[in-house]
Parts: sequence; structure tokens; C-alpha cells
Amino acid sequence: MTEPVTSQPGATVSPVTMSSEGSWSTGRYDCCADLPMCCVGFLCPHILSCYVSHKYGENCCLGMVPGGMTALRTHMRLSYGLPGTVCQDALSIFCCGWCELCRMAREVHTRSKSS
Repeated sequence: MTEPVTSQPGATVSPVTMSSEGSWSTGRYDCCADLPMCCVGFLCPHILSCYVSHKYGENCCLGMVPGGMTALRTHMRLSYGLPGTVCQDALSIFCCGWCELCRMAREVHTRSKSS
């Protein structure tokens, strides 16, 4: 007979620095902040989504799965202490996918350099 579960497993910490800054390092439409990265995101978003997933510590195929980038943005937002909701994450990816993907790439790149 097995014993009942009495506690939930703890959250995993990504290899990227956690912070409680409260805001994104760049705006959604600040593509000029890192023009080469935004060009890759516009021309081949699958490559950039694989980069973001891998750099964040997730499987690089996460960007190819339907809803994967929404899940990644939600996890990124929660671990960095950024405001928002899951619904806002989904709408951001659905309505402004390229811009939001580039913003996520800039964020994970900036925060991983500072660690």
C-alpha cells in the first residue's frame, strides 16, 4: 500500500536569473534595441523560438508546440516577477506574435548575460 501525498512538489528554477524588477527590460515594439535578433524573428520565427526556449532552459522544440510560446511567456513572466495574466500572455502571442517573441528573446538574452 502506498502512502498518501501530503505536499506538492516545489517549483523548478530556470538557469536564467530570477528577478523581481517588475517590468520588461524593453518594450514590445522596441525591435531596434536588438535589430539582428528581430530580423531573425521576422524571417524565421521558428529558429528564434527554439533559441528562446533553449536559452531559458526548456526543450528547444517548445516553440513548435501549439501554445508552447504562451506557456513559456507565462513561465518567464512569473519567474521574472513581471505583471500580467495567462490571458494577456495568450493574447500577446496570438495578436503580436513576432514582436512578443523578439521581446522574449531580448529579455532572456539580457537576463542571462547578467547572471
